[in-house]
Amino acid sequence: MENENVHRINLDHREILLIGTAHVSRESADLVERVIADEKPDTVCVELCKPRYDAIRQKDKWQETNIVKVIREKRASILLSQLIMASLQRKIAQKFNITPGEEMLRAIDRADEIGAEIVLADREIRVTLLRTWRKMGFWSKMKFLSEVILSLFATEEITEAEIEKLKQHDVLELALQTVSEKLPGLKITLIDERDLYLAHTIGHAAGARIVAVVGAGHVPGILKHLGEEIDIAALNRIPEKGIWGRCAGWVFSLAIMGLFVAGFFSSGAQASLKMLTWWALITASFSGLGALILLAHPLTIAASALSAPITTLHPLIAAGWVAGLAEATLRKPQVKDFLRLSDDIISVRGFFRNKITRLLLLVAVVNLTTSIGTFVAIPVIMRFL
Repeated sequence: MENENVHRINLDHREILLIGTAHVSRESADLVERVIADEKPDTVCVELCKPRYDAIRQKDKWQETNIVKVIREKRASILLSQLIMASLQRKIAQKFNITPGEEMLRAIDRADEIGAEIVLADREIRVTLLRTWRKMGFWSKMKFLSEVILSLFATEEITEAEIEKLKQHDVLELALQTVSEKLPGLKITLIDERDLYLAHTIGHAAGARIVAVVGAGHVPGILKHLGEEIDIAALNRIPEKGIWGRCAGWVFSLAIMGLFVAGFFSSGAQASLKMLTWWALITASFSGLGALILLAHPLTIAASALSAPITTLHPLIAAGWVAGLAEATLRKPQVKDFLRLSDDIISVRGFFRNKITRLLLLVAVVNLTTSIGTFVAIPVIMRFL
């Protein structure tokens, strides 16, 4: 089949048909079906990982999410990022009256019909986000979080330029590229590494004839790296925190406590007491404000405020986690929240209305406002030295 979006490659006595797709029309989905029907491949590779596959195949998968466990395991920010990116995909897809991942679903269905093996070729999105997060510095993380949250308000109006861009990239790639363009350093983990991963998975797929369905934006990278020796274990490895990363929290906490001790010896017990009082007042106020912004339960606001003076001095706990666990106990998400999740993430109102997404936002916002309060409090207490 001759088509500019279908690339035929011969590799190690195997034939690979690489299909570059876009989500803005039914043409891509129709093309995928025709190629699989005509070529009858042994294997069909799709640009999905297991969680993304489950998300589009099992609409009720979210009902199995243990939100308290997510917070306790410090995965709230990762889940929030996934949901916000899913929100961007859904809003764009809704504008064009299409189903997100439609061509991937059709590829899987046609592969089932002809008995072809199905390969989920993409790296798990959690690994991509964790690798991205671990490689960022503090300020980059703050900017990343702000960009991700601001994306909630994006795509209300789609410009001509964005429509043209959609013709070249699938919706997930647009979501990732929107972030990576604002933070160029993230492009390596969000885009380039996945080109390598996809090239490796497709290149090592079984069968004499393989059809691979990927976003058009990945095609150049895959063509470039297909057949190369790629260290897949390295691409799947979550970077360990460096020595500074592991020690920074403790160093910061000891430095703040050192200020209190210095205040006691240089200015007396009264000055040290004032330092502690101002520290508590400022951090508690900012933490409570974060919970108030999200209209949290009054007891959650109180828990956030009361915990902040302690959590800001302890690197292993955070006010946002305390707020999230308190809110999850006081306003436990119900089954209907999970059922409505896919629809609620489309709008800003829905994001704040749904108990699950509001809970995740609460953790992120309280952690953010408490961090701001910490940096506001430092120069204030230093005046008493």
